[in-house]
Amino acid sequence: MFSIIIPTFNNLGYLKLCLKSLQKNSKYNHEIIIHVNEGTDGTLDYVKQEKLKFSYSSVNSGVCTAFNEAAKLSSEKYIVLGHDDMYFCPGWDIEFINELKKTSQKDFFLSGTMVQYFNGLINLDCGDSYKNFDEKKLFSELPKIAYDDFQGTHWQPSLIPRSTWDKVKGFSEEFNPGLGSDPDFNMKLWKIGVRLFKGLGKCRVYHFSSISLRKKSWNNGAKTFLMKWKISIKFFKKHYLRSATKFDGLLTDPKKDLIYYLDLAKTKIKFIYTLLAIRISNE
Repeated sequence: MFSIIIPTFNNLGYLKLCLKSLQKNSKYNHEIIIHVNEGTDGTLDYVKQEKLKFSYSSVNSGVCTAFNEAAKLSSEKYIVLGHDDMYFCPGWDIEFINELKKTSQKDFFLSGTMVQYFNGLINLDCGDSYKNFDEKKLFSELPKIAYDDFQGTHWQPSLIPRSTWDKVKGFSEEFNPGLGSDPDFNMKLWKIGVRLFKGLGKCRVYHFSSISLRKKSWNNGAKTFLMKWKISIKFFKKHYLRSATKFDGLLTDPKKDLIYYLDLAKTKIKFIYTLLAIRISNE
């Protein structure tokens, strides 16, 4: 059905839980591809022993490179992007498949909904580590929580046609180790005409909150995005993706009202200021 890509960076405990969830909670059989960054904690030996399909970097290449390298091994029509610190909840793939049956769009971007112990789309404390993860509580409490489909999704787990992935050539590796890479990916999709960016409220993962990124110094993704696209991530999410608003159909070009032009002026001033600061620092 899907090619599921999971980057991992010395997170063997999380990776095992992630793979367990895919095996336990998927309705259909899927191709799973791991990108191993370093793997010195036993991850590299583990994927070999389990005969998993994988790509490999001897150093931590970042999630952008990881996704791109693993995607080269994919053989299915649709790619699902995930992370090793995600537990895929029951029925996750059924929700994606049901949505695929509905859409007539050739190019699109779908995502699930992240459940976290704090600062998630759905907040539910089932543990902050694979060591204290409460699967029983998740299974008991999560079905009681309703969450609507939403606009402007830009995070994982996400699903995209392989043909669309090829059109935008995957992730932009100047965003490694990863901050800012998701909105950049969506901007590239927007530029080729994608207007279906839909988050599915019933397709859920429990997320332990950026375990991989915590292990590496963060990049200034907001700055890289601003200099590349000449608008801020905040502006793009608000006026283009309409992120986190209730889903009401295909997105359209931004409504150019007073608020739009005021926000545009702010982001252009920020761009000019950042550009001048870079030039001064390079002198």
